[in-house]
Amino acid sequence: MAKTFGHSALLVLVFLSILSEYSEQLQSSQVQTLLRLKQLLNSPAVLSSWTNDTDFCNTEPSPSVTVVCYDKSITQLLIIGEKGTPPLPHSFSIDSFFTTLVKIPTLKVLTLVSIGLWGPLPSKIARLSSLEIFNVSSNFISGAIPQEISSLTNIQTLILDDNMFNGQLPHWLSSLSVLSVLSLKRNSLEGVLPESLGSLENLRILDLSHNHFLGQVPDLSSLTSLQVLDLENNSLGPQFPHVNKKIVFLVLRNNKFSSGIPSEVSSYYQLQKLDISLNRFVGPFTPSLLGLPSITYLSISGNRFTGMLFENLSCNSGLEYVDLSSNLLTGKLPDCFLSNSKDLTVLYFGNCLNTGDKSQHQFSFCRNEALAVGILPHRRKREQTSKIVLAFSISGGIIGGIALVGLAFVIARRVHLKQTKGTVPPRSIAESASTGYSSKLMSEARYVSQATRLGALGLPAYRMFSLEELEEATDSFDTSTFLDQGSHGQMYRGRMKDGSFVAIRCLKMKRSQTTQSFMHYIELISKLRHRHLVSALGHCFECYLDDSSVSRLFLVFEFVPNRTLRSWVSSKPTHILLYLGFHRVKHEEKSDVYDFGVILLEIIMGRPLDSTDEVDVERDQLQRVITADNAARRSAVDPAIHNGYADESVKTMMEICIRCLVKDPVDRPSIEDVLWNLQFAAQVQDAWHGDTQSSDGSPVSLVQPPHRQRNLQ
Repeated sequence: MAKTFGHSALLVLVFLSILSEYSEQLQSSQVQTLLRLKQLLNSPAVLSSWTNDTDFCNTEPSPSVTVVCYDKSITQLLIIGEKGTPPLPHSFSIDSFFTTLVKIPTLKVLTLVSIGLWGPLPSKIARLSSLEIFNVSSNFISGAIPQEISSLTNIQTLILDDNMFNGQLPHWLSSLSVLSVLSLKRNSLEGVLPESLGSLENLRILDLSHNHFLGQVPDLSSLTSLQVLDLENNSLGPQFPHVNKKIVFLVLRNNKFSSGIPSEVSSYYQLQKLDISLNRFVGPFTPSLLGLPSITYLSISGNRFTGMLFENLSCNSGLEYVDLSSNLLTGKLPDCFLSNSKDLTVLYFGNCLNTGDKSQHQFSFCRNEALAVGILPHRRKREQTSKIVLAFSISGGIIGGIALVGLAFVIARRVHLKQTKGTVPPRSIAESASTGYSSKLMSEARYVSQATRLGALGLPAYRMFSLEELEEATDSFDTSTFLDQGSHGQMYRGRMKDGSFVAIRCLKMKRSQTTQSFMHYIELISKLRHRHLVSALGHCFECYLDDSSVSRLFLVFEFVPNRTLRSWVSSKPTHILLYLGFHRVKHEEKSDVYDFGVILLEIIMGRPLDSTDEVDVERDQLQRVITADNAARRSAVDPAIHNGYADESVKTMMEICIRCLVKDPVDRPSIEDVLWNLQFAAQVQDAWHGDTQSSDGSPVSLVQPPHRQRNLQ
């Protein structure tokens, strides 16, 4: 019996030996794959412990590195580098990296964060068919989101944040039927959001913030599991998104939403955070939002909300942050703001509230401004009482061609010598376009010949439109044709009978202005035609019945669909509006040169500048680096164009930019001087580009690691 036991024990030992040898053989294969990945990543510090002797499947996980095994296969791999890790060197190949990575087809969780990956995401990602979580955020991955991701039918979490992805959001996302988390924030994605987003029925988190998306948000009301929707810092709008009532976090900050708040928002009983700040919302504020049962964070700042607050308004006891600043609210602060003062932060400056401090406007300011913004696209309301101002808006791009969106219109302050009171309903029929002109003006050869001569640019000659033409072009100014709303009127897109598109600015006028009062300025804008400017094509007057004074002025411009200067210049900025002026404490001499300097500075830096203080800071930084070496100047230039410019060219541009931004207008250059310097910079750039191409017979390679600064906004 002892002999039998001895034989049995020997067999067990042999079996265990074979099993151990087989296990070690598998482990050796896994080790070699992981060590190859370490080598391809240039042996980062976080992987310093990886060696041939490492027992990966039994190593204690850390916040930076985790390997999880199941049934002798690696199922989870997590590598998180240090924040701000630069791109991997030129020798790195993302294709080789993923070729090695797909040798672990059992991966279900793959997290590769801040490890310097660069280049387009390879299509072979589709071979990791078991993936459920894929996170490659905070790298330098570029190009379009590959369609091969659509074959990852098990994917539940897709996080591509803080990369350099571009192109449109793909429509095939709807094929990812179990997707619950989609986060693409801080990329360069653009275009209209696909309707297919509304069919991702398992989606819980959707974060598309800090991109260049535009247009209407698709209907998401059928996504009953959606809890987080973050669309911050895009160009979406104008209508408030349709979402389900179980939404928890809703962030629409810094977009182009311009409607009112829908009444159903008051029934979002699980809503904890609502941020709709820095948009163009108009209409009455809904005080019941303060009392939503779950609300803790509410920001409506930077809009045009109206309405009166009362002391007896109720607030949710869990409210922690409220920002009502920069609206048109009146009345008194609710008592609940004070009773929760220990745990509650409240901002309310820039309204017309009765608080007794200097942070509020006079009541008349909000009353007048409310009249200015209370004009909805499909209604006619009381006349606007705010002053008509001279305003410029600039759109397009140096790359796409600088274009004027809103031309120099409507009247200098000297037109307003008197203020009138009272309200008379405006005339609802169009004044015949010819009635506003004197025979002298209509027969003046200089005026007529100039307008005709400018038609040589390929545009029709400036002319007078009838109101019927404009109503037909816009379907009676239907909301579907609405483009934008400023403090002095709305912008619509119209389609003329010949099929051409136009932009129509509708301006509400103050009573007592006759058609003759406008003719000098009408003549001025009719002549402002240039290949880099959005040109005015004509105008139309609508007048009051009783005294024939102008009630509304319609200015018709050519329609330019190529978005804005900032959308061409950089991956982050959103739009640019240049008022006369950005530096407008007073209309000083050469203020336009200063404004142009701001544009140049934004082009150089590659990001928006929203205040004169910020302009001063960046100007001073530019002043310091301009006399330093090439590397210092490179650090101040938009990372998106690194390795794509001549140092002497950008140095010239920096110098003229700084001169445009000097405090004393007398010391600013003339616009002729500015243009001469920019032309010189362009010539230097062209010569450098030609030399670069001729040196190797081909243009500079675009396949190189990108260099950029992290945008932490």
